[in-house]
Amino acid sequence: MSTHPADNDNGIVTVPTQRTVEQAADALASLIEAKNIVLFARIDFAADAHRAGLAMAPSQLLVFGNPRAGTPLMQAVPSMALDLPLKVLVWQDGDGRVWLSYNATSYLQARHGAPAELMKAIDGVGALVKAAATD
Repeated sequence: MSTHPADNDNGIVTVPTQRTVEQAADALASLIEAKNIVLFARIDFAADAHRAGLAMAPSQLLVFGNPRAGTPLMQAVPSMALDLPLKVLVWQDGDGRVWLSYNATSYLQARHGAPAELMKAIDGVGALVKAAATD
Protein backbone atom coordinates (compact mmCIF):
# COMPACT_ATOMS: atom_id res chain seq x y z
CA MET A 1 0.00 0.00 0.00
CA SER A 2 1.50 3.28 1.06
CA THR A 3 5.16 3.99 1.60
CA HIS A 4 5.05 7.76 1.35
CA PRO A 5 6.26 9.54 4.51
CA ALA A 6 3.65 12.28 4.21
CA ASP A 7 0.91 9.74 4.83
CA ASN A 8 -0.62 9.63 8.23
CA ASP A 9 -4.04 8.42 9.22
CA ASN A 10 -5.84 10.96 7.03
CA GLY A 11 -7.62 8.60 4.66
CA ILE A 12 -5.19 9.17 1.79
CA VAL A 13 -3.73 6.08 0.16
CA THR A 14 -0.50 6.71 -1.75
CA VAL A 15 0.98 4.15 -4.13
CA PRO A 16 4.46 4.45 -5.69
CA THR A 17 5.11 3.95 -9.39
CA GLN A 18 8.19 3.73 -11.61
CA ARG A 19 6.26 5.52 -14.38
CA THR A 20 6.39 9.23 -15.08
CA VAL A 21 3.39 11.32 -14.09
CA GLU A 22 2.28 11.45 -17.73
CA GLN A 23 2.68 7.68 -18.20
CA ALA A 24 0.82 6.83 -14.98
CA ALA A 25 -1.97 9.31 -15.73
CA ASP A 26 -2.28 7.94 -19.28
CA ALA A 27 -2.41 4.36 -17.93
CA LEU A 28 -5.09 5.30 -15.40
CA ALA A 29 -7.13 7.15 -18.03
CA SER A 30 -6.96 4.12 -20.33
CA LEU A 31 -8.07 1.76 -17.54
CA ILE A 32 -10.94 4.07 -16.62
CA GLU A 33 -12.17 4.29 -20.20
CA ALA A 34 -11.73 0.52 -20.76
CA LYS A 35 -14.08 -0.12 -17.85
CA ASN A 36 -16.69 2.26 -19.32
CA ILE A 37 -16.23 4.66 -16.42
CA VAL A 38 -16.67 8.34 -17.22
CA LEU A 39 -13.47 10.42 -17.13
CA PHE A 40 -14.98 13.77 -16.21
CA ALA A 41 -11.73 15.74 -16.10
CA ARG A 42 -7.97 15.45 -16.31
CA ILE A 43 -6.32 18.50 -14.81
CA ASP A 44 -2.63 19.11 -15.47
CA PHE A 45 -1.66 21.36 -12.56
CA ALA A 46 1.94 21.79 -13.74
CA ALA A 47 0.79 22.94 -17.18
CA ASP A 48 -1.68 25.36 -15.58
CA ALA A 49 1.08 26.69 -13.32
CA HIS A 50 3.38 27.12 -16.33
CA ARG A 51 0.70 29.15 -18.16
CA ALA A 52 0.51 31.38 -15.08
CA GLY A 53 4.30 31.88 -15.13
CA LEU A 54 4.93 29.53 -12.19
CA ALA A 55 6.98 26.37 -11.89
CA MET A 56 5.53 23.20 -10.40
CA ALA A 57 6.57 19.56 -10.41
CA PRO A 58 4.46 17.32 -12.68
CA SER A 59 1.03 16.76 -11.13
CA GLN A 60 -2.26 15.65 -12.68
CA LEU A 61 -5.67 15.03 -11.16
CA LEU A 62 -8.08 12.59 -12.81
CA VAL A 63 -11.75 12.94 -11.87
CA PHE A 64 -13.92 9.97 -12.80
CA GLY A 65 -16.93 7.93 -11.86
CA ASN A 66 -19.95 5.94 -12.81
CA PRO A 67 -23.32 7.60 -12.22
CA ARG A 68 -24.84 4.15 -11.58
CA ALA A 69 -22.43 3.72 -8.66
CA GLY A 70 -22.24 7.27 -7.33
CA THR A 71 -25.86 8.36 -7.60
CA PRO A 72 -27.23 5.85 -5.05
CA LEU A 73 -24.48 6.93 -2.63
CA MET A 74 -25.36 10.61 -3.06
CA GLN A 75 -29.08 9.84 -2.75
CA ALA A 76 -28.49 7.99 0.53
CA VAL A 77 -25.92 10.45 1.88
CA PRO A 78 -26.02 13.81 0.05
CA SER A 79 -22.70 14.95 1.55
CA MET A 80 -20.95 12.21 -0.47
CA ALA A 81 -21.19 14.65 -3.38
CA LEU A 82 -18.32 16.54 -1.74
CA ASP A 83 -16.03 13.58 -2.50
CA LEU A 84 -17.65 12.17 -5.64
CA PRO A 85 -16.80 11.73 -8.40
CA LEU A 86 -13.65 9.88 -7.40
CA LYS A 87 -10.28 11.56 -7.80
CA VAL A 88 -6.73 10.27 -8.19
CA LEU A 89 -3.77 12.61 -7.97
CA VAL A 90 -0.67 11.55 -9.91
CA TRP A 91 2.28 13.59 -8.70
CA GLN A 92 6.03 13.86 -8.48
CA ASP A 93 7.75 14.66 -5.20
CA GLY A 94 10.87 16.77 -4.64
CA ASP A 95 13.09 13.70 -5.04
CA GLY A 96 11.64 12.90 -8.46
CA ARG A 97 9.58 9.92 -7.28
CA VAL A 98 6.07 9.54 -8.70
CA TRP A 99 3.02 8.63 -6.64
CA LEU A 100 -0.71 8.04 -7.12
CA SER A 101 -2.90 9.21 -4.23
CA TYR A 102 -6.61 8.77 -3.58
CA ASN A 103 -9.12 8.79 -0.75
CA ALA A 104 -9.62 5.35 0.80
CA THR A 105 -13.22 4.21 0.47
CA SER A 106 -13.17 3.24 4.16
CA TYR A 107 -12.29 6.86 4.97
CA LEU A 108 -15.11 8.16 2.75
CA GLN A 109 -17.55 5.76 4.39
CA ALA A 110 -16.54 6.90 7.89
CA ARG A 111 -16.44 10.57 6.90
CA HIS A 112 -19.98 10.53 5.53
CA GLY A 113 -21.54 7.69 7.53
CA ALA A 114 -22.45 5.88 4.32
CA PRO A 115 -23.86 2.34 4.35
CA ALA A 116 -21.16 -0.28 3.70
CA GLU A 117 -23.19 -2.02 1.01
CA LEU A 118 -23.30 1.17 -1.08
CA MET A 119 -19.52 1.69 -0.77
CA LYS A 120 -18.84 -1.54 -2.65
CA ALA A 121 -19.81 0.24 -5.87
CA ILE A 122 -16.78 2.56 -5.66
CA ASP A 123 -14.33 0.24 -3.90
CA GLY A 124 -12.54 -0.65 -7.16
CA VAL A 125 -10.53 2.57 -7.13
CA GLY A 126 -7.64 0.85 -5.35
CA ALA A 127 -7.38 -1.85 -8.00
CA LEU A 128 -7.42 0.78 -10.77
CA VAL A 129 -4.62 2.72 -9.08
CA LYS A 130 -2.48 -0.37 -8.51
CA ALA A 131 -2.92 -1.42 -12.14
CA ALA A 132 -1.96 2.07 -13.37
CA ALA A 133 1.11 2.13 -11.09
CA THR A 134 2.62 -1.11 -12.37
CA ASP A 135 4.45 -1.58 -15.65
